[in-house]
Amino acid sequence: MKRSTDKYVDGKRHILVADDEYINREMLENILSDKYDILKAEDGDMAYDLIRQNHNTLSLILLDLMMPRLNGLELLERLKDDPELKSIPVIVLTSDQASEVESLHRGAADFIPKPYPNPEVIKARISRSIELAEDRQIISATEKDELTGLYTSEYFYRYGEQYDKFHPTSDMDAVCFDVNHFHVLNERFGMAKGDEILKRIASCLMKSFPSDCVICRKTADTFLVYCPHRDDYSKLVETISASCDDMPTSVKMRVGIYASCDKKLDIQSRFDRAKIAADKIRNNYSVFVSNFDEALMQKELFAEQLMDEFPKAIAEKQFEVFFQPKYDIRGDKPVLSSAEALVRWFHPTLGTISPGAFIPLFEDNGLIARLDEYVWRRTAEKIADWKNRIGSSVPVSVNLSRVEMYDPMLVETFEKITSDNNITTKDIYLEITESAYVRDSDQIADRVAQLRDHGFFIEMDDFGSGYSSLNMISELPLDALKLDIMFIRTAFDKRNDTRMISIVIDIADYLGVPVIAEGVETEEQYLTLKKLGCAIIQGYYFSKPLPADEFEKLLKKDS
Repeated sequence: MKRSTDKYVDGKRHILVADDEYINREMLENILSDKYDILKAEDGDMAYDLIRQNHNTLSLILLDLMMPRLNGLELLERLKDDPELKSIPVIVLTSDQASEVESLHRGAADFIPKPYPNPEVIKARISRSIELAEDRQIISATEKDELTGLYTSEYFYRYGEQYDKFHPTSDMDAVCFDVNHFHVLNERFGMAKGDEILKRIASCLMKSFPSDCVICRKTADTFLVYCPHRDDYSKLVETISASCDDMPTSVKMRVGIYASCDKKLDIQSRFDRAKIAADKIRNNYSVFVSNFDEALMQKELFAEQLMDEFPKAIAEKQFEVFFQPKYDIRGDKPVLSSAEALVRWFHPTLGTISPGAFIPLFEDNGLIARLDEYVWRRTAEKIADWKNRIGSSVPVSVNLSRVEMYDPMLVETFEKITSDNNITTKDIYLEITESAYVRDSDQIADRVAQLRDHGFFIEMDDFGSGYSSLNMISELPLDALKLDIMFIRTAFDKRNDTRMISIVIDIADYLGVPVIAEGVETEEQYLTLKKLGCAIIQGYYFSKPLPADEFEKLLKKDS
């Protein structure tokens, strides 16, 4: 099967024989016509015209140096200077050995001496020259990014390794350049404008680094540079951004640097580290240069391990549900009224893993929905167990992420969970963060209304962190307001100013819903919140989150 880059005419490759001697042209045609389609020229001008007319299909030129009107060396020079023609391989036909070196300098690929050698030698040299030229064309087509002219990643890594081979003692940096929120630029101003930005960045990188540095465009908006160590990356970022100053919006770059690379690492791993450094400042709008350090790598490896082992952890029930009590403080004596389900991960080899380590990670990569449903089901099972064994239970609230609120089957999922465990919608409360309400208030409000219509109690979690308007709050479906923990910490710091809490309680009174305060740790906080009219308290003052068996003791005690 012929390759897509092969040049065929009627099933044969196309060759030009340029020689002023009739007998030489006929002799070569006789030797080659069984395998090649032959064009013939008797002088340099005629040869040049035929080359220009047939350059898209021409596979090889057999060129005599001694021709009238335009000699072979002059024709070689023209071909060498023409981007469309210089890739066509030329085999020089000559009896003058002194001209061979000059022909090489002007771009000749090989020689066939005169008088001609054995026909099989001629065929072999032609075949080999065509094969090498076509291989070069394949490399050229895949070596460079079509848009920017920079190396593609495959060749970039190869040339980086080659650089190391010939510069083993050089102190090298692996550098990753990313455009902040490039997809937004594409959406706002179109692909053509986005392509122009990428070409400008590529041009600026080529001007800013010495010619012996290796540069590539790895993905849409990611550029890699392998270069001798330098310390001016902050200035370089400013230069690149300035090159796009006439764009309809500012273009901001972020740079991750793995400086003075450990060359014992393979080259792709070096740039993985640079990318990790760049990603560290993805959403930071004041820092644009980040250096890799080993602690960052360990954190990344740890995150990868947690994601890899998540399915097994679910299957083996390594995640356990803890219960933090909530106390109603409106009466003379605090009363256990409900609890919040909180997940803990007990890994067989890593030990206890902090929720702060795995929950944000799972929120970023989409695993949180599966973990949440696991918690919902385990919570429902435990409520049913307590009801059946000890005849006592309290409602337990579970968390819903914003992503889950878009699930059209969410109501059905909770109905099935309650039905499967023979409990009611009054046994499970649903906590939804204020930020979820705010980001898409209409759609989220509709979903919350569906849940309430089916009997579920809705708590707005982290109230005060989502910047919702009073008008919006008054129209949202909810059954309780849960103060963001920062309200408690701020109110009882050195300023000891509880006016904001008082305002929130007044809002809740207006809406006719109770206020829940979490993070309550001291008697002073408890007494102040009670005086202000807070309804329910959760926090270490009463109890830390408890495993199921310890929470069961509280249920028995209060039943």
